[in-house]
Amino acid sequence: MSRTRENTGFRCEQCGRSVAPLTNGSYRNHCPFCLYSKHVDITPGDWACACRGLMEPIGVRWKSGKGYQIVHRCRRCRAVRVNRTADDALQPDDYGLILQLMALGEEKSEEAYTLRVQLP
Repeated sequence: MSRTRENTGFRCEQCGRSVAPLTNGSYRNHCPFCLYSKHVDITPGDWACACRGLMEPIGVRWKSGKGYQIVHRCRRCRAVRVNRTADDALQPDDYGLILQLMALGEEKSEEAYTLRVQLP
């Protein structure tokens, strides 16, 4: 898959807002307004997952070398994945929402990611 296909705009299926592609050389994999993602990958960038469920943001974790990552859980199949936060100049992630997720506690987010368990 080409980076051009990966770095395209989309309409968020959760909040309905129009999301522009990133301008910093990376690609957008979640909505900057509501932080929801879509379950499309088995491994990053492959678009091979048939689930296509909405990925709800359930927490934030810090990973050395990658920075802050949003922990997502699929509403359809319950898979848990992480996505880096996006600090794009055009449409940066909503840091108010990120702070709210951080208030849940990194331990719960890390536990959900590591053990693939549901948060209460």
